[in-house]
Amino acid sequence: MNHIAKPNRVRLRQTLMGAGRLLIAVILFESGQADESLHWAFQPIATPPPPPTADRRWARNPIDQFVLSKLEQHGWSAGTHAPWPALLRRVHLDLTGFPPTPEEQSTFLFEPSDAKLDQVIEELLCRPTYGERWGRHWLDVARYAESNGYERDATKPFVWRYRDYVIDAFNRDKPIDRFIVEQLAGDELPDASAESLVATGFLRLGHWDDEPADPATDRFDQLDDIVSTTSSAFLGITLGCARCHDHKFDPFPTRDYYSMVAIFNPLQRPRNGRTELALPVGTPEQIAEEQDRNAQMAQLTERIESLKKAPSQESDSPANQETIAILQGEIEALRHKKPDLPRGYFMQEPASPPPATHVLLRGNPGNRGDEVFPAVPSVLTRKQPDFEVSAEHSSGRRLALARWIASPRNPLTARVWVNRIWQQHFAAGLVRTPNDFGTLGTKPTHPELLDWLAHWFVHEGEWSLKRLHQLILSSNTYRVGRNLDPDRSAQDPDNLLLWRMPYRRLEVEAIRDSMLSVSGQLNRLMRGPSMYPSVSRQALEGHSDPNQVWEPFDERSASRRTVYAFVKRSLIVPMLEVLDLCETTQSASQRMVTTIAPQALTLFNGDFANRQAHHLARRLVREGGQTAEARIDLAYRLALCRPPSPSEKAAMLKFLADAADTREDGDTSKSTSTQDSSEHAGLTQMCRVLFNLNEFVYPD
Repeated sequence: MNHIAKPNRVRLRQTLMGAGRLLIAVILFESGQADESLHWAFQPIATPPPPPTADRRWARNPIDQFVLSKLEQHGWSAGTHAPWPALLRRVHLDLTGFPPTPEEQSTFLFEPSDAKLDQVIEELLCRPTYGERWGRHWLDVARYAESNGYERDATKPFVWRYRDYVIDAFNRDKPIDRFIVEQLAGDELPDASAESLVATGFLRLGHWDDEPADPATDRFDQLDDIVSTTSSAFLGITLGCARCHDHKFDPFPTRDYYSMVAIFNPLQRPRNGRTELALPVGTPEQIAEEQDRNAQMAQLTERIESLKKAPSQESDSPANQETIAILQGEIEALRHKKPDLPRGYFMQEPASPPPATHVLLRGNPGNRGDEVFPAVPSVLTRKQPDFEVSAEHSSGRRLALARWIASPRNPLTARVWVNRIWQQHFAAGLVRTPNDFGTLGTKPTHPELLDWLAHWFVHEGEWSLKRLHQLILSSNTYRVGRNLDPDRSAQDPDNLLLWRMPYRRLEVEAIRDSMLSVSGQLNRLMRGPSMYPSVSRQALEGHSDPNQVWEPFDERSASRRTVYAFVKRSLIVPMLEVLDLCETTQSASQRMVTTIAPQALTLFNGDFANRQAHHLARRLVREGGQTAEARIDLAYRLALCRPPSPSEKAAMLKFLADAADTREDGDTSKSTSTQDSSEHAGLTQMCRVLFNLNEFVYPD
């Protein structure tokens, strides 16, 4: 196999290992030797103490003790500390999605230290840009998009309110147990509010066919989307695999699947034929008041219509016209006294008795089996939640489920959450299959550390993500460099022992946002309806309705952060798609990272990249001083967070000089404006080069 390139050998080895795990699981399952109930992820969270280490100076917190202990078991020492400039850029991009400004660089690098970096981390977590950065990670898991998919791909009305809810929840450090409950049952809470109502938009985010060929099957497809996403997003299990038959490898019988379906079966999608409807957003009292107002307005409208339809001889009586005017005035007075509530995108559950749920044999709605009742997978609990306690306006089933999922006694939830956070900081989770903690998922590389973190997160961290960030980012494990070691790479090519920080390209949102920040064009407007990035006419022509599918381009609006970009399932913005935006039709646990030619073409020749290079060039002229040396220095500090090396500066000076020299020998006819234009063109091309460096699109 020497002819296989090294990256391909690694990929082949991973494929073979995955195939090997599958084969072993099949053999054990068929032979009856596997007891899936004893699987590690289904066991209570342990509380292992941090292990002792030979090197007692390196560890800054218990995370380091767990990691160093494993390294020492292999005869290895801890990784080396990353350079301070690289660390500063790393934490800024990790937590906010922006590189540090030259002022922030100067402040920190004047006298850098680990303690000072701790202060930087604490300050970054307080910025609103943190919620925008980390809220996007959850939107991946929640399969967020703003259209339904399928042929017509209609817009989901006001769904952006859910996006804003997520961003605000991260910024306010909403405890994750509450975050879970609000998304699954915010309408059923005793203290339900407009905010918790919007949170339940999570249940309605999936794709939806507005004219299905088989409505009965489509109904269960919608329920399957909710059950599958809920189980993978919050519990890290693939319960959806039990829809048509017992799960082949995990202890989830089909009955367990349909018992979960029974929890969500009372939900209804508000719509009028093909058209989806939004619902009022407010407290139960506010919504009841609006409904009462609407009923009064409906009665007044009915009286008006009845007067208008009166016989002609009666309709000509001035008294009728006067009465109509009075009634219309009463309608306007009611609307003025109680204006319409804002609208949101979420399901509704009527107070009527929940429909019966049956096991569907082979998943066929026309072949019903036994009736089932609400329950959670039996392997995960010794005592089922009480699903018989109904809420005031609904069945209360989802609230019982949500409280069980968010319970400290649940063996999966905290493990899944700390693993997701770890994954975003280290490019891979301690469990490298974040949506599958089942028997076909990978085992944790550091099981004791995973359980220690999960226990800490619930009991000491009190479900606070910001405290978890601080714990992880304050560790020396996070602060090691990315330097490769040939011997260690040969023994641990996948970095399972965490002896270095892995290389990883920034996500497309961070790349695009960094360009906007560096160019000085970033529009920091938060919340509200989404913006529409520029899409070429050629891309629009492939759509069935090219003239209506996309809003006209407005550069100021489109310069908002990428998290606010409109996500249309049938028309993903080409720059986002080519740079590996996540799958939007199902829960995306991690982004694919591809390396293909269109990515280089997008960053080098794309309209957005060239426009930002042009704006950055203008910024360098405004802020960089009169000399080429000063402008080059500022460009490097803005884009790469470091000064240029002597060789880089010399090369750039020559490049700019060549670009500015537009006169041919003996030609003195060139005007000053032409020379200025040539100078700006040179700066623009230099900025385009900086945006295309690997150093720009990798954290450090």
